[in-house]
Amino acid sequence: MHTHTHSYSNSMPLFSTKKLAKETATVTNGVHNEVKPQNNNNGIVKSAGEVAMASDQQKPKLVFHCQQAQGSPTGLISGFSNVKELYQKIGECYDFPAEDILFCTLNTHKVDMTKLLGGQIGLDDFIFVHRKGRAKEIELRKTEDALGLTITDNGCGYAFIKRIKEGSVIDGIEYIQVGDHIERINADNLVGKRHFEVARLLKEIPRDSLFTIRLVEPLKAGFSNIDSRGNSRRGKKSGYGSGKETLRLKADGKATVQQVSSAMQQGIDSINQLLEGFMGINDSELATQIWEHAESKSNSMDFAEAIDNSDLEEFGFTDDFIIELWGVITDARSGRLLNTNKSELF
Repeated sequence: MHTHTHSYSNSMPLFSTKKLAKETATVTNGVHNEVKPQNNNNGIVKSAGEVAMASDQQKPKLVFHCQQAQGSPTGLISGFSNVKELYQKIGECYDFPAEDILFCTLNTHKVDMTKLLGGQIGLDDFIFVHRKGRAKEIELRKTEDALGLTITDNGCGYAFIKRIKEGSVIDGIEYIQVGDHIERINADNLVGKRHFEVARLLKEIPRDSLFTIRLVEPLKAGFSNIDSRGNSRRGKKSGYGSGKETLRLKADGKATVQQVSSAMQQGIDSINQLLEGFMGINDSELATQIWEHAESKSNSMDFAEAIDNSDLEEFGFTDDFIIELWGVITDARSGRLLNTNKSELF
């Protein structure tokens, strides 16, 4: 495959930068602050949200440890109820725009797509923040019907590559990596698009046609921190995050602490496999929402009605797909293992 690659080390920001209120107590290595940091002399710093949250009874009073994936002091983050608020608190803590954040991983600084932060955070999970790095443009020819990409998004307007299928069109291009944000395809700006919209655009590119894709890779430290492309689940996470009690983040701001049962986790994983197979996307938050809409439902008709009467209607799930979803949900509830292995990627 013939490709042309151009890299940009100082790309323009994707959003208009908003000046953050200088009420944040941040890092301990000399960064300017207007509020005296609450520093316990062990390299840990606190965000302003931790102070403000005391008067906000609607938000869980929980504190999470955080670092930038490329290296930084440890911050303490609290006072958030959804991913957008979390990104804002992180930006305040480290004094950069929240729009700089591509995604977060839990308990590892690596670009490990099996450890992505979605709609749930374990109460003892350690958050690693991956910021926007170098921009790059690649011109390539779509020589197969499927490019071999699985797409997800961060819930705040950035879709990115979660998996690259081995032997696919994209697999042969070293400049395209797992974790890269897909900013533009030809003249189409994809900032603000959901993962399924980006997957649809990639699928609709005619076979044998040339197209240009602009990507933004995660900021890297002086050493490689990207996990293998295959991303197969290898071993158990170590060091952090061993508990099963989680903070459930919701877009409406109603965060709750809940126990995640093995049946629920199995169901969410199976739903995610179906989403990847049928739509070329991977989204644990979406899978969790689907699982929750099935709660208290005893048949597929009531489940389908619950989906149609929710925000998930925009996805346009077919009747056959609803039946597939109901099948994995009932299998998970009953403890039966279902090996769903679809391979239709975009």
